[in-house]
Amino acid sequence: MSTGEWIHGLHAVEAMVERSPGRIEEVLLAPGRRDQRLQRLRESLLAAGVVVHEARKDDFDRHAADAVHQGVLARVRPTVALGEDWLFDTLLPGLSGPALLLVLDGVTDPHNLGACLRSADAFGAHALIVPKDHSAPLNATARKAASGAADVLPLVSVTNLARALRALQEAGVWIVGAAGESAAELRTVDLCGPIALVLGAEGHGLRRLTREHCDYLAAIPMSGSVSSLNVSVAAGVFLYEAARQRGAKRA
Repeated sequence: MSTGEWIHGLHAVEAMVERSPGRIEEVLLAPGRRDQRLQRLRESLLAAGVVVHEARKDDFDRHAADAVHQGVLARVRPTVALGEDWLFDTLLPGLSGPALLLVLDGVTDPHNLGACLRSADAFGAHALIVPKDHSAPLNATARKAASGAADVLPLVSVTNLARALRALQEAGVWIVGAAGESAAELRTVDLCGPIALVLGAEGHGLRRLTREHCDYLAAIPMSGSVSSLNVSVAAGVFLYEAARQRGAKRA
């Protein structure tokens, strides 16, 4: 019996057939849809040797009941989980420049995980790190929000986040945590060296032990009436500032 997982949405399936067609086990298309984008996807799938079926409504209800599936479902082989050994033995030693890592502490919403993966890929991060417990799963919802980034950006799951942060520090990576109450604005923190940007869940922020392992705490200056940003938006701001500083240094 297949142990595949289901992903949905045109962008997620298009990204999968472009980057990892060998992982696709089958694709279900809603009957009656004949628009050009879906037709192009069908042709790409067939060219890659993927089995394509027209499905009934109850198939979509069963595998993507509450999702905006856009008439396409794909069953894919699950991604292989990456752990601390890969992070420290393969990724960090293999980098040609300073590391840029994004760390999420207790972010449990799959939409936010997917959006953070998308931003991390867009701004050149090398990996996204999450704890095994109290973290959103990389499910179909997260994949759809990631718009293909879930298949190109490494997602590393660590057993103990505080221990992993300490090991990163020992490997020469500076830990920069997001904290709205910090007196230091993000733009004043040097993000050009090897760094891990750590963001906590909305409302709770960074956990105490995570905060204690940060070398710096930085805040995004806010001039409106709201006091905080969605974690995926804040991650994008932190990543953009890191990319900006690194670009300015190279110029």
